[in-house]
Amino acid sequence: MPEKIVIALGGNALQSGKSEATAEAQLEVVKQTCEYIADISLKGYEMGLVHGNGPQVGRILLASETAKDVTPAMPFDVCGAMSQGYIGYHLQQGMRLALEKRGKKTPVLTVVTQMVVDKNDPGFTNPTKPIGPFYSEEEAKALQTEKGYSMKEDAGRGWRRVVASPIPEEIVEIDAVKTLWDTSIVISCGGGGIPVVKNDDGSLEGVAAVIDKDFAAELLAESVDADILMILTEVEKVAINFNKPDQQDLSTLTVAEAEKHKADGQFAPGSMLPKVEAAMKFVKAFPEKKAIITSLDKAVEALEGKTGTVIVNK
Repeated sequence: MPEKIVIALGGNALQSGKSEATAEAQLEVVKQTCEYIADISLKGYEMGLVHGNGPQVGRILLASETAKDVTPAMPFDVCGAMSQGYIGYHLQQGMRLALEKRGKKTPVLTVVTQMVVDKNDPGFTNPTKPIGPFYSEEEAKALQTEKGYSMKEDAGRGWRRVVASPIPEEIVEIDAVKTLWDTSIVISCGGGGIPVVKNDDGSLEGVAAVIDKDFAAELLAESVDADILMILTEVEKVAINFNKPDQQDLSTLTVAEAEKHKADGQFAPGSMLPKVEAAMKFVKAFPEKKAIITSLDKAVEALEGKTGTVIVNK
């Protein structure tokens, strides 16, 4: 049986800081990303892809808010769904091209994915994830009054809307993903998935929140019984004392070591911390399996054991 791998793609896999923030520029970056992912496919893995959407959903929201006098602004969960569609479309194009170059005809498709979160998740009582444009204090207070948004001042740059970042509990479309898995490369849980809560009557309702894509990928890996969770980011290895003279890159990291480094504040919130936490969660659930954190360009070498940071239970 081929090994199953869930790959979480970081922001650098979708967008370059050196190019314009246009759809055309993103597609070019995605095409290069897919060259690396296609090389993993050639190794015989069955794979599923999860991607972030931070800059993209922010731009969709900004465009919607800017045009509110012309056409009604879209709610945040709808903006998230839009980002899943267009990023998935780009990945489908890029993967098809890269696979065909390598003589493979594996179908690649996107499942617009909803993610159930707990309406009582602590994140909803203290929203911290900034989204969308900057506002003046006067504009921010008006939005608080008119729309009930949570607004916070952001490092002296102005006021921004903040939303919750709850932990995902259930992938609504997981049965469809499992059905497609054996024959296709499935892109799902994009941007962490569209956050929804279950109402008393069993219906689902979208909420304004952002789910961390690393935790979404971890839940997907658990749900499909993956052998490997691979989280791709901008650095080749997890490090302690990052960007300091005594920086130490880590080739292997046990859960116990990761817990100690986390307690020591070694992993930056919103950056390496959620990646390490997601990797720890996976290997705790499946002690015989492993998670890998590395850079996109080193993904194949990391799978061969030549680089990257491998997180193991003990």
